[in-house]
Amino acid sequence: MNDDFYNRGLEKARQKDWAGAIEEFNSAIGLNPYFAEAYLQRGLAYYDLGDILQAVSDYTEALKRNPKSIEAYYCRALARVGLKNFPGALTDVNQAIFLNSNYASAYNLRAIIHRKQGYIQDAIANFKKAAELYLQQKDKENCRLCLEKIKELQPKEKPVLVRQVSSQASSIQSPQAYLTQLLEKAEKGDIRQALEDLNWALQVDPQDAQAYCCRGVVRCKQENYREAIADFNQALLLNFQDSIVYRNRGRARFHLGDYQGAIADFNRALQIQPQDALLYIARGNTYRAMGHYLAAIQDYTQVLQINPDDAQAYYNRGIAYAHLEEMQDAIADYQRAASIFCEKEDWGNYQQVLDSLKKIQSPSSELKQARHNILRQRLLRLVGGYWEIAQRLIEQAKRYYPGMSEEWYMEKVIDDLESDRGR
Repeated sequence: MNDDFYNRGLEKARQKDWAGAIEEFNSAIGLNPYFAEAYLQRGLAYYDLGDILQAVSDYTEALKRNPKSIEAYYCRALARVGLKNFPGALTDVNQAIFLNSNYASAYNLRAIIHRKQGYIQDAIANFKKAAELYLQQKDKENCRLCLEKIKELQPKEKPVLVRQVSSQASSIQSPQAYLTQLLEKAEKGDIRQALEDLNWALQVDPQDAQAYCCRGVVRCKQENYREAIADFNQALLLNFQDSIVYRNRGRARFHLGDYQGAIADFNRALQIQPQDALLYIARGNTYRAMGHYLAAIQDYTQVLQINPDDAQAYYNRGIAYAHLEEMQDAIADYQRAASIFCEKEDWGNYQQVLDSLKKIQSPSSELKQARHNILRQRLLRLVGGYWEIAQRLIEQAKRYYPGMSEEWYMEKVIDDLESDRGR
């Protein structure tokens, strides 16, 4: 019976007959004084009638009966804002967020409370979190409103530095972090969803240069280089000083065979960010594709001045040296690249370097020794640095497979150990 009164109350509330709704909820509560949801709905009706104090009273009764009612905490916080009881409102909205950390409206309300209290940086942080959640929920309008509020609060002459706030707001995710998540999503293979999210983000804010750049990167993963370039162009119209956009547009141009355009982009990016090792590698690869091997070697060498342990720089410089038939230099660079990849346990690139070594392999003792040293180092890592263990395994392999080379036995032991680890 009490459900009948309750349902009639909901229907009258939908019709905005607040007084009639209150009568029905009164009847439902009369039959069941522990009906938490009836108190909540009656509070909403009182609130809409303008009787805020009575609304707060009903929300409190609802919480006595259901202390985990997120909606009751939120509604009481909203009512207390109307009463200018900001400390009480903040306590309630914090509890709502504690019960549901993805409650976008609660972050939005907490931002409003902080703004009214004069805590502008805390307000900005909460508006950002609300905007992020609205964005994830595809609530375009509320996301846009939060972004507008952030712009209103931010200083006009310098960017806002958001200080550490309460524990609930300290995990605010920046727009950059959100875009990074989308790129990670694309990296894991969910390119379609990442592209859909970026399209939606650009509907929310068509002036977001970073979003255009990210969409360009995702389109490059689709090998849709022409549309990627269009996105990079748009990003540069909004921010012509972004070296990352020039770098990515240069890579897209490289894939389309526009080497001169790629070089121009890399040069422009290096003017902005002269210590970006990735730019030198990208430009070096382009020079190499053009047959300008000496220029490529200069770029790879520049990378190694920035980072002496950059394995990709050694490997690519080795390729350039091999094209110039400077085999000893190529071997030395391949050996160094393989050693670094081995230390990092990057076995995919390690094997790629070994394959390149094999292509230029000669009977020279230096090359044989280089390969032997690389295999020995890799095997040592697999046996925890105890060569006597490795030696016993090699001798065992020799008994089972007589007549093979020393390198063959080391490779056999390495393969067996890695297979055992993978089980």
